[in-house]
Amino acid sequence: MNVNPPPRYDLGGCTVTLLSGGRLRLDGGAMFGLVPKALWARACPADEHNRIPLACNCLLVEWPGENDRRVLIETGHGPKYSEKEQRIYALDPHDWVLPHLHAAGIDPATITDVVVTHLHFDHAGGLTHPVDGQVRPTFPRARVHVQRYELADARRKFGVMTATYREENLHPLDAADAWHLLDGETEIVPGVRPRLTPGHTRGHHSIVVSGRDRTLVYGGDLLPTRHHVGAAYNMSYDLYPLENRASKQRLLAWLAACDGLLALDHEIDTPVVTVRPDGDWFRLEPPATTA
Repeated sequence: MNVNPPPRYDLGGCTVTLLSGGRLRLDGGAMFGLVPKALWARACPADEHNRIPLACNCLLVEWPGENDRRVLIETGHGPKYSEKEQRIYALDPHDWVLPHLHAAGIDPATITDVVVTHLHFDHAGGLTHPVDGQVRPTFPRARVHVQRYELADARRKFGVMTATYREENLHPLDAADAWHLLDGETEIVPGVRPRLTPGHTRGHHSIVVSGRDRTLVYGGDLLPTRHHVGAAYNMSYDLYPLENRASKQRLLAWLAACDGLLALDHEIDTPVVTVRPDGDWFRLEPPATTA
């Protein structure tokens, strides 16, 4: 586990800390859809199983000295996998968001709100974990915010990747009455709101964090790594590739106009970037400074 202090971004009145939710490997061809391997493999070399390494980046939003709200954006893959699944996805069940929170001195009981962009296993897996032989919520005091449409699709296992909606990530939150279902772009807490970005799933949203000085957006699987910035760079996992492209274009244009920061959920090297216009599209650059 990384012993260096995690990167922190001061937005003015609130800070955003980048935390790890673990690592995994997924098939490179599936991650880049119609883009030929000859192109994507230059930037993301695959292993002998054609898998590429991916991060599960999470964000902790805090308002120092102003209130007791602590918002966690995304939870990574969590610890609940069989040995076969650990081999397939190169998962370490000890490397997930809870140990990284503890390493940063954060008690999970102090997390008041958790927001997930969607409910696939590598984003919602850390919502629950085994305790004394039962699967229970990882954040016992937190309300869990997700689009109502997304939870309905997860329950129905709508889409082509039905196995990625896992009941053990959902049912314990039912019993705890932890869900807070969103209908559109309603503010979650002051300074944190969803932005609808459908395409990867029908209920996918990105998360906007607004400080006095700057805005940061967690994009979710809209563009999972910096290598997905291009218009044609969709995943095979996207249910609606053209809709995802349109959502990506709108978000990138907005961030370029307001000089906002973009957090990338599966990016290993430069997980937080700025967006700049580049001809008729956009490019991503590392931000100038952190807090």
